Amino acid sequence: METAQSQEQAAPGAFTAFARFVLCGGGVGVASSFAVAALASWIPWVLANALITVVSTLLATELHARFTFGAGGRATWRQHAQSAGSAAVAYAVTCVAMLVLQQLVTAPGAVLEQVVYLSASALAGVARFAVLRLLVFTRNRSQAAATVRAARPVQATVARASAPAGPAALCRAA
Repeated sequence: METAQSQEQAAPGAFTAFARFVLCGGGVGVASSFAVAALASWIPWVLANALITVVSTLLATELHARFTFGAGGRATWRQHAQSAGSAAVAYAVTCVAMLVLQQLVTAPGAVLEQVVYLSASALAGVARFAVLRLLVFTRNRSQAAATVRAARPVQATVARASAPAGPAALCRAA
C-alpha cells in the first residue's frame, strides 16, 4: 500500500511536469546540440543528428519516466518505442530547419546554427511534452491511481441485531 501511495504522490501536475520536462529534456537537448556540432565535424550533419538523437532519446526517456512524469521506475520498451516516434518527428523538424538555414544562408556561423537548431528543438520539445504526458506516460499514472484506490481499506458498516436471529429468520433472509 505504501508503494502505491508513493507512486500516486510522485505523479506531478502539468506545471511541475513541464518544469521537469524542460529541465531534463532541455538539459539533454542543449548537451545534444553541442554533441551534434562536434560530431558533425567528422561525419555528415544528418548522420550526426541521427546518432545523437537516438542516444539523447534513450537518456531523456529514462529521465522522464523516473523524474518528469513520476512513473516510479525505468521506462518500458513500449514507452521507449513511443518516445522514439515523437523523437523521429523532432529529428525531422531539426533537419528541415537546418536544411532551410543552409538554403537561406550560404555559410552560417556556429552561433546561427545553434540558434536555429535549438529553436527547432524547442518547438519540437513542446509537442513532445504533450505526446509524452498525454499518451506515453499516462498509463502509469492511471495504473498507480487504480492501485491506490484498490489498496485503500473499505470501510464497512456492520449492523448488529439486538437479538440473535433464529433459524426461521435466517432462511427467509436467504
